[in-house]
Amino acid sequence: MNLIVFGSTGSIGTLIVKQALQEGHRVTAFTRSPEKLQAPASPLLHIFKGDLTDKTAIQEAVKNQEAVLCAIGDGNKGSIRAIGTKNIIDAMKQEGIKRLICETTLGLGDSAGNLNFFWKYVMFGMLLKKAFKDHQLQEQHLVGSDLDYTIVRPSAFTAGERTDRYKIGFDSKAKGLSLKISRADVAGFMLKQVTSNEYIRKAVSISN
Repeated sequence: MNLIVFGSTGSIGTLIVKQALQEGHRVTAFTRSPEKLQAPASPLLHIFKGDLTDKTAIQEAVKNQEAVLCAIGDGNKGSIRAIGTKNIIDAMKQEGIKRLICETTLGLGDSAGNLNFFWKYVMFGMLLKKAFKDHQLQEQHLVGSDLDYTIVRPSAFTAGERTDRYKIGFDSKAKGLSLKISRADVAGFMLKQVTSNEYIRKAVSISN
């Protein structure tokens, strides 16, 4: 498939690019800093230099793509997740592209009950408050679109290998969750969604 990855130099996006190439997909890595891209040289890889605030660049980049994967990160700096996602949605509509898989975070919406005290009140309540609000607005843009989106809400990241063993779509009363998952598993789950209809127009939580 023709896939484009936004956030392709981030910790999740890098792994999406690598895994997608390994699976034989044709991958466009959208980035404002191509020199930061950590991906093997491949005839299947196209690097598109652009900025998430540049609507024209995004529209050009998404042309002829079959699915879009969004793993935008910005630490706790501001609002680029929401701004970038809105621009991606608008570009997809212009180009007639429907499938969008987007990473946000566990704790949003009906997954709030899965957070423990530390994550709910210390991390998202204070230390990562800006990032959490950015993700909230990001999800609002997704839900308000008419795209075939899947929102992926991972728990805290680890550096482990891809295992494809994790809990999916659990409710707020789920027990035995570690509230951790490897970045490789998050990337793998997102990549699986490009050929699956199971979670279209749904927000799904994933964790070990």
